[in-house]
Amino acid sequence: MGSVVFRVWAARAAALLALGLIAFIGCAATARAQTAPAPPPAKVEQILKLLDDPEVKAWLEKKNAAPATEGSMGASANDFMKWSNAIRAHLRGIGEAIPEVPGEFEEASDTIMTEVHGRGPGAILVLFAGFAALGFGAEFIFRRLVGRAHERSLANVTEARTTARHHVIGKAIFIAIAPLVVFAIASVGAFLAFTWPPLLSQLVLPLLIALIAWRAIMQITAVLLGTHRAYASDGVHPQLRLIPMDDVKAKFWYPRVGAFAFIFFAGWALAGLMDVLNFTPNVRSLLVYILGLGLLAIGIEAVWRRPETQTESKVYRLKEWLLTFYLCVLWLLWIAGLGLLLWVGIYALVLPPILRATSAIVRSFFGSDEEAVKSRSAIFEVLMERGARAIVIIIAVAWLASVARFRASGLMGDESATRLIRGVLSGVVILLAADLLWQLAKGLINRRIERARIEGGDEAELARSGRLLTLLPILRNFLAVLIVTIAVMMVLSGLGVEIGPLIAGAGIFGVAIGFGSQSLVKDVISGVFYMTDDAFRVGEYIQSGSYKGTVESFSIRSVKLRHHRGPIFTVPFGTLGAVQNMSRDWVIDKFLISVNYDTDIAKVKKVVKGVGAALLDDPEMGPQIIETVKMKGVEAFGDYGINLSFAMMTKPGHQSTIRRRAYAMIREAFAENGIGFASPTVQVAGNEDHSATSAAAARDTLNRKKAAEAAKAAEGEG
Repeated sequence: MGSVVFRVWAARAAALLALGLIAFIGCAATARAQTAPAPPPAKVEQILKLLDDPEVKAWLEKKNAAPATEGSMGASANDFMKWSNAIRAHLRGIGEAIPEVPGEFEEASDTIMTEVHGRGPGAILVLFAGFAALGFGAEFIFRRLVGRAHERSLANVTEARTTARHHVIGKAIFIAIAPLVVFAIASVGAFLAFTWPPLLSQLVLPLLIALIAWRAIMQITAVLLGTHRAYASDGVHPQLRLIPMDDVKAKFWYPRVGAFAFIFFAGWALAGLMDVLNFTPNVRSLLVYILGLGLLAIGIEAVWRRPETQTESKVYRLKEWLLTFYLCVLWLLWIAGLGLLLWVGIYALVLPPILRATSAIVRSFFGSDEEAVKSRSAIFEVLMERGARAIVIIIAVAWLASVARFRASGLMGDESATRLIRGVLSGVVILLAADLLWQLAKGLINRRIERARIEGGDEAELARSGRLLTLLPILRNFLAVLIVTIAVMMVLSGLGVEIGPLIAGAGIFGVAIGFGSQSLVKDVISGVFYMTDDAFRVGEYIQSGSYKGTVESFSIRSVKLRHHRGPIFTVPFGTLGAVQNMSRDWVIDKFLISVNYDTDIAKVKKVVKGVGAALLDDPEMGPQIIETVKMKGVEAFGDYGINLSFAMMTKPGHQSTIRRRAYAMIREAFAENGIGFASPTVQVAGNEDHSATSAAAARDTLNRKKAAEAAKAAEGEG
């Protein structure tokens, strides 16, 4: 409700402002009699004709070019002095224009009375009000015709799917802009349909255009901030707001944007009227600067009262003080006539938030973040967002270039100024193209990476996703460096910098780096081919030479292997060599068991078959077994028993656990079926007489040894 009241009040204020300007001119008309401006003297006409002569123009250009070539060494100091003198002269002229303001309005009133067939400013006031009323009447009729259809469409907004969100916003934009188009056609079109005195057309038409432009800004701002009355029903405006912010911020910024635009277009219209009425440049600048104080006041008020500052400290507001100082400096630059510095300062302040808002508007127009993941094309999204940002930047740079060319024409030759401006414009175009190309490439790569992270499938699909997760970030970084390098070279070339020596120096530097880092290049290239060949993945157990372990991670140069006993190896790809991957597809595990020579082999095979069936039925081990344990047959005859061979096929990494369980189950099954394991034994064979003789000889030898030791002990004591 507040926004509607504000729009009504602002529309009335616009009309009152125009009426006030014309009324002020009319009041000044009583101070002076109607006198027609005197024609230029005959001598002045002769001078103008001589200046149009081609020979005179050539002589003047030659004369002006000669001092420049002679005093080129001191051009910078002279230009600086001219620049400072021009600023002082401009400020002095503004001060001297203050007492001239009443006289200028008197002369303007006389001009109106002379050119408009004796009619004063009151006639212009009535004419403007009449055509404005005609436009408002046509707009009212149009709103009544389309209002019911729009209300029916709003009734379905809350039930509409999020995919139709941009259609709803498009309808809201139509409802906001279409009545304004009808107003413009009815007011301006009707005015242009008649033939008016030239001065009258030049006075009324700018007022109508300023009113239309101000109302267009108000309508567009209402749509962007979600304060338009098309959003006022059913509580849907927070979801349809193009610029993400809450209701408090939207209600704060809407009236201030309207007031700022009102003062801006009022100043624009006033400047046009003063130009038509032949106001002196100093008086015209003075009045426009006074209106600029209103813009400065709105900016400072918004800095100190914006919602972000309500929760901050009331004592130390360094940011607010700095912004206030910055705005005052911009206003002083405007007063001093430093247009180039003024626009650079304005761009530095407003261009970053405008670019952020542009990106937010484009993303919000086509739906929420969840929609973007599900259905939106990455290429289309990037083209729309970066294209909108590029349009904003190109418009800003083009305007800045025109200002710079105008300001630089008095300080340097046209050729150098043109070359510099052309270089800057081409550099901006190159950077925008590079940014668009990079954003497209990055969007496609990031989208593919996200898809690889979430998609499932069989082992082949997972392996392919793993390779993409490894190679795509490397490709993304390579493209970033390549695009930045080419763009910088092209920009420097456009600015007149010789890039040939830079390329040659970079080539020599690259050769030197290549010779000094052959192993590094070898590691990087080898790593790329390892990833392309899908030689190993994270979590797999590999062996290469003396290095083996589980792959924990890998970079662009090396791979980290965790040994099963704990140590971690960092192995460069260049030294990795042939890789033995032990974690792919399946593993065959073989082992031997020795049984006694008197064991029934057929019985053993039957018992092991039962053990294999029990392993398959095990809920923990069964899913990891591809082919259960089986006896292959007799492997060899050993010293103490028969060596039997067994084998099984399992999934990689589970063979050891299953083998240990099989060992335990085979031991229990052998014990239950009376099958014995082979063990080392010693057998001693011979007759009894030989054994008794050997034992008697051994006793005699032992007795003689003890007697000899006793004799040695007795001799030692003696």
